[in-house]
Amino acid sequence: MPRPEVLERIKTVESEAEDIIAEAEEERDERIEEARREAEEIRAEAEAEADEYEQERLAEAREEIEAEREKRLEEGREAREELIAAAEENTEEAVEYAISRFEEAVHAQT
Repeated sequence: MPRPEVLERIKTVESEAEDIIAEAEEERDERIEEARREAEEIRAEAEAEADEYEQERLAEAREEIEAEREKRLEEGREAREELIAAAEENTEEAVEYAISRFEEAVHAQT
């Protein structure tokens, strides 16, 4: 092969090599960008799932708290009713006791 043809062939091969390298770099950049997009999508999905889980747990906790609150309120109402009933049972005795003490005090003065 004559020298000019060899030089031309070398230039052609170098140009092809540069094109291949540029294409490979472009493909690499595209793959990196795609991987970043996929990672962002995965992160966003995971964040959404975590938020949803958090909301579910908060709702469950609120329900548990409300159930416990209602239970305690009902226990308090029952205890109050028992105290009222016991107090009403003792009312007559208390009145009689107060009257007897009053009478004792009056008799003591006379």
